[in-house]
Amino acid sequence: MPQANASDPSAAAAARDAVESASAFAHPAVAPDATAAYGEHPDQLVDFYAPRDVPVDGAPLVVLLHGGAWRAPYDRAHVSPFADFLARRGFAVASVEYRRGRAGGPQQPVAGRWPETFDDVAAAMDALAELAPRALPGVDLRRTVVTGHSAGGQLALWAAARHVLPADAPWRLAQPPLLRGVVALAPIADLALSVELAVCGGAVAQLLGEEGDFVQRSAAVDPALLLPTGMATTVVHGRDDVVVPAAVSESFVTAAAKAGETVGMTLLEGVGHFPLIDPVTDACAVVVEEIAQLAW
Repeated sequence: MPQANASDPSAAAAARDAVESASAFAHPAVAPDATAAYGEHPDQLVDFYAPRDVPVDGAPLVVLLHGGAWRAPYDRAHVSPFADFLARRGFAVASVEYRRGRAGGPQQPVAGRWPETFDDVAAAMDALAELAPRALPGVDLRRTVVTGHSAGGQLALWAAARHVLPADAPWRLAQPPLLRGVVALAPIADLALSVELAVCGGAVAQLLGEEGDFVQRSAAVDPALLLPTGMATTVVHGRDDVVVPAAVSESFVTAAAKAGETVGMTLLEGVGHFPLIDPVTDACAVVVEEIAQLAW
């Protein structure tokens, strides 16, 4: 591996990110204990992981939304080791798949589908009340926490905010979702700032479109605009993240404070984007503790 120039912080950060991502993606996929469909499309699936070595009865449910810039090459398989890590710590896990961007050029597949990506997350969340007890009898739905990484962090925050969507949004709920809260991991939590910073190669603009479409669609899906929610919310971000800069989460937390909402934020020193979902890292253990704080 080429050695990073010690005098070039950006080169050092990129080199560290390469090592961290390689570690996170090196784990073999872990097969779920059950899989259920919440729709007819092949991507409308939920993988369920039962708690390891403890009874399912009374176990909290963690709903996991994977990242990958809403792009097709990144599916739920890459977070299956993280789902298993959660299961080994006594949680029941529902890992949600959803429709992502259609294939584009080989180097830059399109990010997300509008409105299908959000149709799917809303449908999956609504279906869990029926699907989870069937797959994991005894799971305690009163202790449900939703978590997500990167683009999945945006979706997790959005899933917890559907009761404050604009009145004409098709995904709006009349009442707050029955969640203990949300733990967002390096989330793309401020979409306008993410466009300015060209996060994930311009993925946000690809997802929402340009100009008028962007403004209208952002009003229904940008976590930084959907405040306050009244939901217990924690954000975990690596201070050295070069994929989704920590400034994106900091902007969201600032917006939450201005809206009168309290959002907990944990900034991890010396941590980039991928250790948050890498079971061999200390950062991942911190994430599990934050989830446990809400679930138990």
